[in-house]
Amino acid sequence: MAYVTQYEQLSVKTGRTVSMVDITKEVAAVVAKSGCVEGTVTVLSKHSTVGVMINEFEERFVSDARQWLQRIAPPSYPWLHNDIDFRAGPPGYPGGDDAWRAMRMQEPPNAHSHIIQFVVGTSETVPIHEGKMTIGTFQNIIIVDADGPAANLGSPKSRTICVQVQGCNGK
Repeated sequence: MAYVTQYEQLSVKTGRTVSMVDITKEVAAVVAKSGCVEGTVTVLSKHSTVGVMINEFEERFVSDARQWLQRIAPPSYPWLHNDIDFRAGPPGYPGGDDAWRAMRMQEPPNAHSHIIQFVVGTSETVPIHEGKMTIGTFQNIIIVDADGPAANLGSPKSRTICVQVQGCNGK
């Protein structure tokens, strides 16, 4: 058996303040392309306001989950992260204090989005057995974009999701 690895980045479009998108088929395609028979696949969000979870992707559940997430982290709460004028810049920020101040001027008040991602989580890892992901019948790999286009009054966003397959190919 030879060790195999496959890495791909998925570009996923989102379209609501809190979007949930089923990416199970896309992840399964990366697993199939890898030739991995026994191993794992890890799915990771490259955004601090986009989470990854495994659950049922059923319309009424998705609606309930979106509502619950918005209740536990309401945009209207006086989050300290949103008080941008008092936020200190990181040491060694490229361009110094002036660049940090310019970046802050473009920063949306999105602390609630970071909190939602914190609750949902950044990644999921799924075992691969006999060339297939071992998720249950009613389980899907779902991304949760808590800072979608409606939150920033803009057009749909494209989010980057990393998929890494590791394991053996059976040969």
